[in-house]
Amino acid sequence: MRPMLASRGTTVPTGDEWVHEVKWDGMRVLADVTPGSLKLLSRNENDVTVSFPELFGLASLNRDLLLDGEIVALADGIPTFAALADRMHVRNARKAQALVLSNPVTLIVFDVLRLDGEDLTGEPLWVRRTRLESLGLNGVHWQVPATYDDGRMLLEATERQGLEGVVSKKRSSRYHFGRRSKDWLKFPNRPVLSFVVGGWRFETDSASRLGAVLVGEPTPQGLSYRGRVGSGIAGREGPRLMEILAPLRSDTSPFCDEVPRIDALGTTWLRPEVVVDIQSLGVTRGGRLRQPSYQGVRTDLVPGDLSPVDLAEE
Repeated sequence: MRPMLASRGTTVPTGDEWVHEVKWDGMRVLADVTPGSLKLLSRNENDVTVSFPELFGLASLNRDLLLDGEIVALADGIPTFAALADRMHVRNARKAQALVLSNPVTLIVFDVLRLDGEDLTGEPLWVRRTRLESLGLNGVHWQVPATYDDGRMLLEATERQGLEGVVSKKRSSRYHFGRRSKDWLKFPNRPVLSFVVGGWRFETDSASRLGAVLVGEPTPQGLSYRGRVGSGIAGREGPRLMEILAPLRSDTSPFCDEVPRIDALGTTWLRPEVVVDIQSLGVTRGGRLRQPSYQGVRTDLVPGDLSPVDLAEE
């Protein structure tokens, strides 16, 4: 059971058939709520319930619900994926509980797919939103955000406020699990894309500190090399990323094309299993990322979730 996904749009649509929402920079989840229990499923169907104990209170609502939403954490008052990194990788219940005080999360709920045993996926979005808004989900750690009629105004406002962007949805759209639909269109303000890690390099004059990762994009020919990323890995991120990558060492390059000698020299190759988010200024004519910056590991994604189309959209 995977959430419905939006396609990348080119122009924010206008007209009464569309409604517009803020695009949140967080972790997409389906929240399966029954009286006394809660299960949180990530986009690739992993159970991440233990990571977010502040959301356990949803089970006390005594309702039967399947909710679609985004878990967000704040940095300087703005939801960012980087702020969520300390939370989404935690699988120890005691550690997760301790992080609730220092780095709390909020579940932004934008759809209801089951309500007290009734399957709502065949209903149009406007019906589902009406039912969702009637539930009164306005707790300390969960809320239902507003929707807007003027998508272009909203896109300008989110850019000014440093938010990720806008999602525009047809009011008539039905919900299709796991499908990327053109009934939902997304318009990000910042070009943050997902790539697969294929190697690492240590810092110059160091045999232990991670200095950069080599990333690629899945293509029909294989994993195509997109560049070396060193910015953003300093501090706590380096050791944390090393711990994830260390078991994946390989004797051969996973890339289907040739890695330039200057990048390949001193690289430890890896099995291409880890997905990371990279912010950049686009790509060069040679297909290399321009001024890339590491944003975090996407434990909610696997390489099979990505394709050249998806990478242009995320």
